[in-house]
Amino acid sequence: MMKKYITLTLLLLVMVGSAWAQTASIKGKIVDAQTNEPLIGVNLKLEGSSRGAVTDSNGNFVIANVPTAVYKLVATYVGYATFSSVVAVSNSDVDLGQIGLGQTYLLGDEIVVSATRRPEKLTEAPAAISVITSRDLAELPSFNVGELLNKVQGVEVVRSGIIGIGINARGFNSAFNVRMFQMNDGRNGMLPGGTGLPAGFYNTIIKEDIERVEVILGPASALYGPNAHAGVVNTITKDPRASEGTTLVLGAGNQNVLSTRFRHAQVLNDKFAFKANLEYTKGTDFEFVDSVYVNNVAVPELEPNFDFESLRFNTALYYSVNSDADIIVDYGLGRGSNIGVTNLGRNQIEDWTFSYLHGRYVSPRIFAQVYNSWNDAGNTFQINGRTTNYRNLLAQGKSQSEARELSLKPVSEGGLGFPGFIDKSSRLNGEVQYNNNYEGFNFIVGANFQRDQAFSDGTYLYDVNGDIIINQFGGVVQLEKDLTTNLKFTGAARVDKHDYYGTQFSPRLALTMNGAGGTFRTTYGRAYAAPSIQFLEFLFPFAGGAILGSGQGLTVQEFSQSLITGQTTLGATRQIDPLQPESVQTVELGYKGSPAKNVFFDGTLWYSSSRDFVSPAVSLFAVNMQTFAIEGEKIIARGDIPVPADFGNLHITYLNFGQVNSWGADFGVNVGLNDNYSIGVKYSYFDSDITDEDKFEDDPTLQRVSPAVRESLRYLNAAQNRFNFNFSARNLMDDKLFASVNVRIVPEFDFRSGQQIATAAGAMSRVPGSLYNYGPLGGFTSVDLSAGYKISDYLSFGAGVSNLFNVEQREFVGSPMIGRLFSAELKLQLPPIKKKN
Repeated sequence: MMKKYITLTLLLLVMVGSAWAQTASIKGKIVDAQTNEPLIGVNLKLEGSSRGAVTDSNGNFVIANVPTAVYKLVATYVGYATFSSVVAVSNSDVDLGQIGLGQTYLLGDEIVVSATRRPEKLTEAPAAISVITSRDLAELPSFNVGELLNKVQGVEVVRSGIIGIGINARGFNSAFNVRMFQMNDGRNGMLPGGTGLPAGFYNTIIKEDIERVEVILGPASALYGPNAHAGVVNTITKDPRASEGTTLVLGAGNQNVLSTRFRHAQVLNDKFAFKANLEYTKGTDFEFVDSVYVNNVAVPELEPNFDFESLRFNTALYYSVNSDADIIVDYGLGRGSNIGVTNLGRNQIEDWTFSYLHGRYVSPRIFAQVYNSWNDAGNTFQINGRTTNYRNLLAQGKSQSEARELSLKPVSEGGLGFPGFIDKSSRLNGEVQYNNNYEGFNFIVGANFQRDQAFSDGTYLYDVNGDIIINQFGGVVQLEKDLTTNLKFTGAARVDKHDYYGTQFSPRLALTMNGAGGTFRTTYGRAYAAPSIQFLEFLFPFAGGAILGSGQGLTVQEFSQSLITGQTTLGATRQIDPLQPESVQTVELGYKGSPAKNVFFDGTLWYSSSRDFVSPAVSLFAVNMQTFAIEGEKIIARGDIPVPADFGNLHITYLNFGQVNSWGADFGVNVGLNDNYSIGVKYSYFDSDITDEDKFEDDPTLQRVSPAVRESLRYLNAAQNRFNFNFSARNLMDDKLFASVNVRIVPEFDFRSGQQIATAAGAMSRVPGSLYNYGPLGGFTSVDLSAGYKISDYLSFGAGVSNLFNVEQREFVGSPMIGRLFSAELKLQLPPIKKKN
């Protein structure tokens, strides 16, 4: 009997093992539920496994070699509701036939990756995250993607001209703002070199190649490293295998704007696919002539050129190692000319070039990348420097034509020194990540390396003795665990080692709980704002003084300089410690979901505390009209290196000071009125104790600088309240017409960054050593309209107008009033060429 039992048991085990070893495939076709058109690039995933697929140009998909089991199949596509179905796989293939996905106006079913660097539903992400979808981009009749960020909850967008878009979150904006970390396909998208600014106008990505833009607010250093402390903007481009075809766009607008864009994506065979993108845009910005302080006299800038021009190109080759792994190599170049705003004035940027070469390995478990970025400032020069040269040459007896020509010449050619600067810097990055699951934990481990090599040839950095080289190493661990059916824990910890600062530890903890049609979350995170190379090693002389970086520590000395006689009296000296990274700790409470049918709500309350707050550029001096003297401190040494006497007494630098607390709230609600119409309302509030009258009276760094210096730090540099209203209509006139109205309300706010001052109290006046104060920023309500019509299957037309009522919009220092802007685009989209059998 026992022998018979054992034989039967072994037979059953063999049968079960044989069944388990068998595999089959799951196939089907996914279409738009309304139009019945195939959807290209839909992501399909078998939950609990590493298997999935992407629909082809006909909407078809095949998931091959699926072991026998019961699975939950999930299909996600940007702008469409998520589809899920239980699929039983046995010893034969499963054909699901045609599956229709319904479009959704309300985000929530979208899949995002930036919050935890793993795919997850937008509502379940443990962060304040928003998405700009490919549909949003397709309905924008403009080349400038930054315009859409006005609709993103919690993001502060400022416009410095037609093409100048600045992005910030949670206050403390400045003329050199690096608070928002920008990424492109996992690559650091900031400029290499001294500034570390976002590539912005010199970016290499065109609108038609963007799949989506994910925006995270709050500290994200635990996953993305230093400088991801205010938020991350992650742009994800299209996979050519899921977006085959050719797109040609012709655009035009007022201010002489012309834009043409081209995209082509093609699958060559089972292994190779590629894409190529090109854009050329030009136009004329709104005219604005700023003032320059020359020999204590305010004069207008000398002949600023308001024309702008941009060329972008990128190409990528995709190689499928197997069904689960890809190798991707891409190269991009962006070149632009325009006017840029700085803490000291404005730059005439001519042929600034940014380029990169990027290699990636992508698989379900491993992500690895290495890339290099290059920067070249071209023929860029300081408009205020040229203006000063011109005025001084006139004082020497030169004619206007001679002075104009010599104002851009070096001393060797009869000028007073070229007012430009060199920036031929580079940055090398490498990263590897591994993810898996074990005993109910999903985990990610990763390591990264960054090497900055800044070269200015002494034109604006302390690099006269060789390139400035800074290395950073980092490692990260992240764990996710379902505590109950509805409760989930996410924890991450990162350690970074920087050549200047030593070791930094950045933890992040989150609890999410499903309920009320969405997900509640509470998070804690610490991040570091590492000062840019410019803050550390800046060297920029100007008339009577200089801006000096404080990365080596400073020796300063009290002084008083008479405005009448010019005589200088010196006092005591003291030491200021080397500039340190700002440490930011933030707690957030939030909810994201659909508490009622056709309603999507997103709300966040947050509180932050910053230690060693990094100031904008601050003057260490002020004018005392009672004594008719300039009083304060001057820098006499950086580290062990004395500051030359010909750098004058009027010095500007960057400081750490005390503790700054800030808090705010972001709320948004979208309501789908029916299948065609939706409305959205967003509101943001921000405040900080940085404005307190006695905030810095006892700060040891600031205790002996003038009250005017302390006063210059007490600015939010952001509106306390911001409002946005949107009305959208889609799929009208047989699914051919869409339209939207967007209303943005920005109350007045004061702004100060270095010599750039915009305050209500000092409106239409000038502080000696600073630029002219044209009054506070904001204080406007702007209405934008856009619409588009699908002429045929291949041809569409879109048009829009920003600032419909032509109200005065001054959004940034050193920038013009933004008037009404018209734009129109004609888009031709050709499907891929069918291969003959």
